Amino acid sequence: MAIIITDECINCGACEPECPNTAIYEGADDWRYSDGTSLTGNVVLPNGKDVDADEAQEPVSDELYYIVPDKCTECKGFHEEPQCAAVCPVDCCVPDEDHEETEEELLGKQRFMHPE
Repeated sequence: MAIIITDECINCGACEPECPNTAIYEGADDWRYSDGTSLTGNVVLPNGKDVDADEAQEPVSDELYYIVPDKCTECKGFHEEPQCAAVCPVDCCVPDEDHEETEEELLGKQRFMHPE
């Protein structure tokens, strides 16, 4: 499953640079599928959604750092554990039960965003 940042977040920003998928953004910042990935132009995501990877998307949170579930792979394919959770000083990076995915799905998403 994806990782979510809970309301306990102190907005320290330690997690953001650790994400290999650039799935973590500061509150109120727009995000793009193309940020930190190989995606560009019109693409069909592994979940079947048609998107323009370069188009700015609405922030998931206006107040706290947030993780884009479509880009989060729990660091599968890069690290043994989610790096955001490993560096979080208040343990607010936890599994997102609303976005459950198998390890195979997470690895497939990682290969889709980073085919090289």
